[in-house]
Amino acid sequence: MPYIPPDDRHTLNFAVENLKAMDVYPNGRLNYVLFKLCKDTIEPSYNNYKNFIAELEECAHEIRRRFLSPYEDEKIKENGDVE
Repeated sequence: MPYIPPDDRHTLNFAVENLKAMDVYPNGRLNYVLFKLCKDTIEPSYNNYKNFIAELEECAHEIRRRFLSPYEDEKIKENGDVE
């Protein structure tokens, strides 16, 4: 999902580092930045908003797949599965 050409990553990684430096984390600030990005850059149309939301959903799915699922698997090993 987030696999873009290496040449495109440098500028975007710079933007991420700046967001981190400004404490843009999931504490309301990330929500603000994503909403503001949508509000300021998306040409109003059902399809454009739908595509923006799809990007957010795919990001959530990738986080779940790459980070949350392995964490849950580790906790099952540590504490046992639901019987």
